[in-house]
Amino acid sequence: MSGPAGAYWCETLLIDGAPVTGVRLETGPDGRLSRVTSGTGPLPGDVRLGTVLPGLANAHSHAFHRTLRGRTHADGGDFWKWREAMYELAGRLDPDRYYLLARAVFAEMLVSGFTAVGEFHYLHHRPDGSRHPREHAMERALAAAARSVGIRLVLLDTVYLAGGIGAPLAPEQLAFGDGSAAGWLARWHSLRAALARDAAGDTGTNADAGTAAGGDTDAHTDAGARVSLGAAIHSVRAVTPDAMREVLRGLPAGVPLHIHVSEQPRENADCLAAYGRTPTGVLAGLGALESRLSLVHATHLTDEDVALIGASGATVVICPTTEADLGDGIGPALRLQQAGARIAIGSDQNAVIDPLLELRGLEAGERLASGRRGRFSPAELLAAGGRNGYASLGLGDNRLRPGEFCDLVEVATDSIRTAGSLPGQLPLTATGADVRRVIVGGRVVADAGVLVPGAAAGPAGSLRPEVLLREAFAALDSTATAGGTDTSTTAGVTDTPAPGGRP
Repeated sequence: MSGPAGAYWCETLLIDGAPVTGVRLETGPDGRLSRVTSGTGPLPGDVRLGTVLPGLANAHSHAFHRTLRGRTHADGGDFWKWREAMYELAGRLDPDRYYLLARAVFAEMLVSGFTAVGEFHYLHHRPDGSRHPREHAMERALAAAARSVGIRLVLLDTVYLAGGIGAPLAPEQLAFGDGSAAGWLARWHSLRAALARDAAGDTGTNADAGTAAGGDTDAHTDAGARVSLGAAIHSVRAVTPDAMREVLRGLPAGVPLHIHVSEQPRENADCLAAYGRTPTGVLAGLGALESRLSLVHATHLTDEDVALIGASGATVVICPTTEADLGDGIGPALRLQQAGARIAIGSDQNAVIDPLLELRGLEAGERLASGRRGRFSPAELLAAGGRNGYASLGLGDNRLRPGEFCDLVEVATDSIRTAGSLPGQLPLTATGADVRRVIVGGRVVADAGVLVPGAAAGPAGSLRPEVLLREAFAALDSTATAGGTDTSTTAGVTDTPAPGGRP
């Protein structure tokens, strides 16, 4: 992949949601902004862009759920019925197939305008719970996939210990578990060191500084934070309060921490029956509600829950297209923001991958629930897609100031969707189809729906996400025919990545 461009000149750049004309962005070799100058013209050699948004973060993704798009929508039922299909899919993934699928999904995210993704990952082991031959094979497959396409990845490695409150893991959940909080923490610290070694192998840097197990520096384990490690607690359904307390004690300070909260009324009812508190109340009692915490969904909250979350300064990650598709309901996003919480967005099950449609869905849900328009301003929507999502993932403020990442999304203003739109209102008119050039760390990594040369390579050197998706689906569908055979002991999974970064 080529190095960062020296400078970008934006005809119009939305800074904190306000359109600013003639902005020149200079970048350093680390892919961060070194100077921002507004009201100026381009200089020779500048990359000239049209209308530009700050980078957009997908703060909650399960990449492997993308396979269910177009295959479960006619089945009826609810979240719990959909989950059965998801478990069957999880049992067919090994590191090779996971790499192919994640590479394709991350490529789709990138060309649609997501510059960073938080991957909420719990497919740790083989379907029977045994370890893969290569240490951290599934996690390294995700990291390699992200590097191969150029998206910024925060791997939210997830602790998942129970099949429900008071219930052991079911057979279809054995791949998710580590036996105990201590077991998960040991694997998390080992993973942190492994990712640092992998990154050092790519960059020639020293893997030991600040990344050894037990270190208390930040979560970043790759040059320029292109790949970094965060953490997640799956939910109060899957982790007991005592285990959560142990996780909180064992994680270094500053590591971003995510958790599913109150997506379904049944979760609240089970939690109240077992602990006498709502899921949010349980977190509050543990002292877990703090600024580094992100609560995903938070759909079914009490007034007290809203007040507790708002007072903590935590982030709430709303996933509008998934919550609509699964019939979860409409969460109190605006009330949470008014109470003091940050709002971010995620694609979750990836039935839709489009940051601008997620932002529109966030506003649409508020309008449907309230009967009024203009609940979130366009600037607030852009903050949810950009700086709040970056903060949720531990990636800084993303407000396009010197020292911050040069992550940008160019949007066409002359399409059938955007023609006539005021620049500041593009979050309510544009879609991922209007995304043109995408810049991550000062490099152009996608252009008009295609990955740039050098950003990814399939078997035939394809740069088109749809081709990568077809390859991934072919590999997965073949396992369904063959009965889900795990080929990870022989098919390319070695201690040394194969050409192209494949694990």
